[in-house]
Amino acid sequence: MSQMHSNFFRAASLALAMAVFLTMGACTKKVVKETEPDTGAVADEVTTPEDQEQMGQRDVGYAAESALKDVNFDYDKSDITPEARSVLQDSADWIRSNADTKVQIEGHCDERGTEEYNLALGERRANAVKNYLISLGVEGDRLYTISYGEELPLDPGHDDAAWAKNRRAHFLVTR
Repeated sequence: MSQMHSNFFRAASLALAMAVFLTMGACTKKVVKETEPDTGAVADEVTTPEDQEQMGQRDVGYAAESALKDVNFDYDKSDITPEARSVLQDSADWIRSNADTKVQIEGHCDERGTEEYNLALGERRANAVKNYLISLGVEGDRLYTISYGEELPLDPGHDDAAWAKNRRAHFLVTR
C-alpha cells in the first residue's frame, strides 16, 4: 500500500508542477524591443491584439517614427520643459504637415513609485504633451493618449541615468 501511495503522490506532484508551468507560460507581458540609442531610433513595442485595436493599425516602418522625438520629464513632474518645447514644436510641424496621420502619445515613468501612482503620472505627462501640441495648432481629434506607467522602460537600469530616460512621452504614429 505504501508503494501505491508513493506513486500517487509522485504523479500528483508532477501534475501540479506541470499545471504551474503551463499557467506561468500562459501569462503574457508586453515587451520592448530596443534599438541602439545612438541611432536616434525609438523603441518598437510588441503589442497584444487588444492594444492594436485600441490604437488602430500601426504602420510599421513608417518614417514618422524618427520624425517625432521623445520628450523627457523631470522627476515626479508632468510640466513641459523648455527643452521639450522645441522638440514638440518640430513634432507639431510634422503632424500638421501629415494630415492623414493620427498620433498616440504614450506617457512613461521610471520604476519608483507605486503602479497606480505611475499610471496616473504617465497619464498627466501624455495629456500635457497632447495639450501643448493642441496649443501649437494640431487638431485634438488626431491625438490619443495612453499611460504605461513604469511598464515599458526604455532603459532597464536602476540608476539616475536610466530613470531619466524612462521619464518620457513617446509617440506612435497610427493611420
